[in-house]
Parts: sequence; structure tokens; C-alpha cells
Amino acid sequence: TKFRLFSLHTALQPNTQHIFHTHALRKFTMKLAIATTLAASAAAFAPATKTISKTALNSYENELGVIEPTGFWDPFGLSSDIDQDTFDQYRTAELKHGRVAQLAVIGYVVQEVYRFDFDIAPGIPCAEVPNGIAAIDAIPTLGWAQMIFFIGAVDYWGFLGDFDNGKPKLGEATLEKLKLQELQHGRLAMLATLELFRHDSQNLVQPGFDGMDKLITGLPFLYN
Repeated sequence: TKFRLFSLHTALQPNTQHIFHTHALRKFTMKLAIATTLAASAAAFAPATKTISKTALNSYENELGVIEPTGFWDPFGLSSDIDQDTFDQYRTAELKHGRVAQLAVIGYVVQEVYRFDFDIAPGIPCAEVPNGIAAIDAIPTLGWAQMIFFIGAVDYWGFLGDFDNGKPKLGEATLEKLKLQELQHGRLAMLATLELFRHDSQNLVQPGFDGMDKLITGLPFLYN
């Protein structure tokens, strides 16, 4: 009897180890992806721009965007020992990332209820591409090439530029208020995008873990 129990334990051990290893690897990969994305987005909370002397290094505590409850929040020290030009580059990057994140949040909502009627690649209509993270594997190389080329061209050559037509004439106080609102909206959108990615990725690893049939549960009227 002891011999039989030992043989059964020996036969089951490799399979059990394989299942445990696969589950652990999935959990580690998910945590690593989330941690990497969070670290990359930390620059979003560096303070915003105003006119500062070129020699005023490490004097960004009073910049536009430093608000309660976080105050001046720069945990990675990105604003330490940098000049004004570098700071302006960081601010431009933060604004751009915030704008892209706002579009990403809107895209996550829109794809739940609407699809374009063209093919993202020959023989692959947009309607057949799954929502969210799952679309990464579904979109073929040609589809990715189209998007990367278009986004890269806009970013490099600045096709969109600065829209002068229709730009309202605003006072300095009003303009500063709107700049702060844009910064805050972008920061919030970056956090929202991270949570959408986390939730969507976890749903791929553990389908139905949240017990919800739809992703956007806070807006049920979208699915009516």
C-alpha cells in the first residue's frame, strides 16, 4: 500500500508543479506589467509650467499644477538638477500623454457600443476585432503599421499643430485656470487608462473574475 501511494504521488507531482508554475507565471507577468506602466506614468505628476529664470534650478514647487492634496509630488526626483528647457520638455510630454490618455478612455467606452464599417486590414473588419487588450493579438501587422505610421507622422511633423482659427481671446487668469484643468484632466485620464488596462488584463487571465458581463458597468444606458 505504501508503495502504491508513493507511486501515485510521484506520478501526480510533475503535473501539479506544472499547474502551479503556470499560474504563478501568469500572476507575476500581470504584476510586472502593471508595475512597469505605473512607473512610466509617474512623470505625469511633476508640476506644470510658468516663466522661471534659467538659473532657478529645483524651484518648481510653486508651479501651476501643484495643488492639494498632493502638493508638490515628484517621488522619482525628475525635477531635480534640471534647467528650464528640460522642464519644458517634461511638461510637453505630460500634456501629450494626458491628451492621449483622454482619447484612450473615450475609445474604451466607444468600442463597447460602436464599430467602424471599414476593414482595419484586408479581410478583417473592425467589427471582428475584440475590445481592449485582446485586440493586441487580433490586429495584424498591417493594421499596426497603419496606426504607428499615422501617429508617428502627426507627432513628428506636427500636422495638427496649434489651431489659431477659432481660438478665443482669454485673460491671463482664465487661461491659467484652463491650463490647470487640462493638466488635471490628463492626469485623471492616465490613472483611468491604467485601471482599464489592469481590469481588462486581469479579465483575460481570469475570465469573469468580477462577475460582470460588460466592461463599462457605470454607464448601463450605453448598452440599451
